[in-house]
Amino acid sequence: MASLENFRLKVFRAVAEHLNFHKAAEQLFLTQPAVTLQIKALESDLGVRLFDRQGGKVSLTRQASILLTYANKLATLAAEAVGALGCKDRKASVELSVGVSTTIAQYVFPRLMEAFLADNPNIDCTLHSGNTSQIVRVLLDGKVSIALIEGPARDRGVRSEPFMEDELVLIARPDTPFDKFSSTEFVKATLLIREQGSGSRQVVEAKLKKAGFPLRAFNKVVILDSTEAIKSVAEVGHGMGFASRWAISKELELGTLKVIKVDGIKVTRHFSLVTRAGPEPQGPAGALRTFALERARFLSALPKLMETPRSTR
Repeated sequence: MASLENFRLKVFRAVAEHLNFHKAAEQLFLTQPAVTLQIKALESDLGVRLFDRQGGKVSLTRQASILLTYANKLATLAAEAVGALGCKDRKASVELSVGVSTTIAQYVFPRLMEAFLADNPNIDCTLHSGNTSQIVRVLLDGKVSIALIEGPARDRGVRSEPFMEDELVLIARPDTPFDKFSSTEFVKATLLIREQGSGSRQVVEAKLKKAGFPLRAFNKVVILDSTEAIKSVAEVGHGMGFASRWAISKELELGTLKVIKVDGIKVTRHFSLVTRAGPEPQGPAGALRTFALERARFLSALPKLMETPRSTR
């Protein structure tokens, strides 16, 4: 059963609890701009300012403190309603098998499932991970009922729906003496790239080829079997490779890696939710599909929300 709590109030409670928009975004599996703009829309609806930001700190306004009291009561009441309907009865728990490609499994899936299971506590989840080709295969074989992948799914027997945008950036050790490559300099580098069958490999190779950089144009290409391997080799200065921004947040914060731009190249993709062709999935698989696409709907609403006159300051 979907959460009975109003979504904007849920976002408000998360920000009020953490007094930090970034932490609230992680909890809710949203981007920070999406959280900010949900608060902005709520302020516009209510006609009041809810948060003050001064000196890098976030604090509740008087109106927000009042609203938080009622929002907590509403959340408790919604939880009681769900409990009364038997939705949290552990005897009624159901299994969900999910296939997840490598980068999503390591860096995105834990946050997604934390938010999803908070709304669906009666679901027990089993994870199968592998590269994109392997995950599509276990989906077609019926070993999982739904999958989240990084690369395109070209098999006729599946239906693919985008649910999140990602960017793959070129990473190198932090003492690399430049921040941007010309095309001539780029092909002189040792390129670190994932193995065949990887969704990241498919996207990067296609983008490079379109920009006039087939793999054979590089001085040297090293094939590695994981994003972690690419990060490790890049950190010691034995090459440069593309990695999801989701995968390098800690390294950028610690200063063990840096991002280098390349003239004419921007590698973006959509993470995709994949099910077998046919009727839309029901039960727990349908609940996960709805959850992921709902989050995508809130993200896609950003341009519209940015037009509202109020701002959260």
